[in-house]
Amino acid sequence: MSQTERTFIAIKPDGVQRGLVSNIIGRFEKRGYKLVAIKLVQATEALLNEHYAEHVGKPFFPKMCNFMMSGPIVAMVWEGKDVVKQGRKMLGATNPQDSDMGTIRGDFGIDLGRNVCHGSDSVASAEREIKIWFNENEIVNWSANQSIWIYE
Repeated sequence: MSQTERTFIAIKPDGVQRGLVSNIIGRFEKRGYKLVAIKLVQATEALLNEHYAEHVGKPFFPKMCNFMMSGPIVAMVWEGKDVVKQGRKMLGATNPQDSDMGTIRGDFGIDLGRNVCHGSDSVASAEREIKIWFNENEIVNWSANQSIWIYE
């Protein structure tokens, strides 16, 4: 398989509370991406300050941070060809009102403050975010038997 990359996807507290975890995981699996790390996390303020470092100090940050600490988050690392860009397409626009039907946010979201998922927006941010949420020993390198049916 050529040029695989990894992305960080998080199912936010609203997605977990609404029972959307298996549906979201299923969409990535059906697409052909490989899950290499997953855990249920209760985010701390310190973790969120590191993850959302570019937003710390902005007026909306305290409300966003409180929401992200309001319940468990499913943190995941997905692997595959062009997974960062394609993962973002699968999630849809940040504002669910701007998301196409068929995307995760378009199908399950209504309000910007409850947009179900986070996805890395570049390979560089995926690498940074994965290191924030996972230790190296929590990421499993494995070969999927189905990859010959997905990749040339």
